[in-house]
Amino acid sequence: MSKHYILKVSCDDRKGLVYKTSGIFYKQNFNMVENAEFVDSESRRFFMRSEVVGEVESDKLMADLRKALPENAQISFRPKIKKRIVILATKEYHCLGDLLLQAYFGDLEAEILAVISNHDILRGLVEKFGIPYHFVSHENMSRSKHEADIAEIIRSYEPDYLVLAKYMRILSPDFVSPYNNRIINIHHSFLPAFIGANPYRQAFERGVKIIGATAHFVSNELDEGPIIKQNITDVNHQKNPEALSKAGKDLEKVVLANALKLVFDERVFVHGNKTVIFD
Repeated sequence: MSKHYILKVSCDDRKGLVYKTSGIFYKQNFNMVENAEFVDSESRRFFMRSEVVGEVESDKLMADLRKALPENAQISFRPKIKKRIVILATKEYHCLGDLLLQAYFGDLEAEILAVISNHDILRGLVEKFGIPYHFVSHENMSRSKHEADIAEIIRSYEPDYLVLAKYMRILSPDFVSPYNNRIINIHHSFLPAFIGANPYRQAFERGVKIIGATAHFVSNELDEGPIIKQNITDVNHQKNPEALSKAGKDLEKVVLANALKLVFDERVFVHGNKTVIFD
């Protein structure tokens, strides 16, 4: 039975790149069912995502692509399958609960391998879905030791991605580095205006007129990694801090889920500190 595969190419722009790539697929009897390409005018960088159906000889295909594309080409060719993820959470349930439900009913193309938290509050929710829950307290523990304990658990699952579902702890560069562009975070979009505790109280006192949410890849710079998805909603003077918080949480879970769907479907390219997304 034929399988679905996704090709992602990023390289210096040249004439005929789409022609050469589609020709390779044709010669190897693939059917191209979806294709999108983009050239960044500033860097003259070419991006292409192709979804194809067929039977593959991976070594021959990659050799042909390497020969046809520029030397600096970044090439990914993978079967279209569910991604394996580990979720990190703290106390808030809205993002985690939404992901558990979407994965359970097949709306999120991911297998949730485990949930790790520095609090035990969400155990009951997670275990209702038959998913392992690891409680790793941070109390009376250095950040390095706490992260080492979490990293050991994560390695045992060998996930494709880590998802921070309102994980309210700052991760060190040592923790982040093995998962380059494989950790996805969600937060409110007030940053850098309202930093620290009670951002919705701060926003209320400032009289903001919009609130939003941002999903991004985690980098060594706090909350400054490449942005995947954002959304906003209008608010007014009638909303108190609690109402603002509720509206923000509703945005956060939707934005996170939509960002993950783009990433898991191989629609996101990271280019410097920006993203190119074929949605």
